[in-house]
Amino acid sequence: GKTMISHRNLMKEDLEIISSFPLNVEELFFISPRFEYPLTPDQIIKILENRLSPTVIIDTSTQIAIAYANLYDMNHEDSVCWLGNVIVSPDYRGKGVSDYLINTMMDKARNEHDIKKMKLFCHNTNTRALIFYCNQGFKPCGYKIIMNQDNKKIVSIEMERELI
Repeated sequence: GKTMISHRNLMKEDLEIISSFPLNVEELFFISPRFEYPLTPDQIIKILENRLSPTVIIDTSTQIAIAYANLYDMNHEDSVCWLGNVIVSPDYRGKGVSDYLINTMMDKARNEHDIKKMKLFCHNTNTRALIFYCNQGFKPCGYKIIMNQDNKKIVSIEMERELI
């Protein structure tokens, strides 16, 4: 049947399971160029030093984390924040979990942080994610050229949407 899901703040016991979500070096690079494969709880904790609202989506039948994201670079003057470290469990991909995760993070930015616009970076090699974010109302608004995990140049596309 349909998976029932809800969200809560990240807890220590989620770190091990979240670390298992990225299936390979490329997937981990999509989540953050700063992570090194394989992902470990320590790496997740370290990156959280300057991040806000670390959030997990859970399967309510098991209470186990099935997706994760956080917010960063909160700018209250311009009312902008960035979405980061978006990852969904391989077992739950293509089931609408990402939609719920993004909407949860947009709600948190709006309601908990009083932010009016969300931005993110998505690599040009991550076609699935680009299509997903376009469908979520994000529009390309800039770019940066970065080195990927194989030391090849790729384009990291800056995207944004208003949080109405």
